Amino acid sequence: MKICILGHSGSGKSTLAEILGKKYSLPVLHLDTTYWYGDWQNRTREEQSAIVKAFMNDNCDGWVIEGNYGKICLERFSECDCLYFLNYNRFFCLRQALARYKKYNGKVRPDCPCPEKFDAEFLFWILFNGRTASKRKLFKRLVSLSSGEKYILKSRRQLNKHLDKLCIYQ
Repeated sequence: MKICILGHSGSGKSTLAEILGKKYSLPVLHLDTTYWYGDWQNRTREEQSAIVKAFMNDNCDGWVIEGNYGKICLERFSECDCLYFLNYNRFFCLRQALARYKKYNGKVRPDCPCPEKFDAEFLFWILFNGRTASKRKLFKRLVSLSSGEKYILKSRRQLNKHLDKLCIYQ
C-alpha cells in the first residue's frame, strides 16, 4: 500500500503518517526531513526530489509520504493507492502547532530535523499565508493527481471515525 498525506501546518500529518505506517508496517517519509536540515536551512527542489524518488524506489512495495511540497516528486500522487487531505480549521491547526511547540521547544522532533520554533512568520503561515486562494487551488490539484482512494477530512472527529473503521484506536 502506498499512502500520501496532505494538510495544513499543524493538522497532524506526521502523527497520521506514523499511525498508518505502524498499522500497515510501512516505512514513513516526512517531507520536512527532505526540505530542512541544520538550523532551518533548506535543500533545492532537485535534492528533495532525489531523496523522495530514492525512498519510493527503495520501498516499492509500499510507503507513507506526508507533507505538501507541491513541486516535489509529483509521481508520489499518481503512485499512491490512498490519499488523505487533512483540511482542518485554521484555529484548530494553530492550537495543535502551539501544543507541538510547547512539547518540543528548542528540541528536534522525530519528523523535522531542525530545533522546534514558533515565530510570527509561522503564525501568519498557519492563519493566512498557507490558506490563500492559490494554496487552496494547489491542494485541489494535488488531490486530483491521485487516482487512488481519497479521504478529505475536515475535523479530527472525522479522522477518528475513519481510524476506528480501520480498527486503529488512539
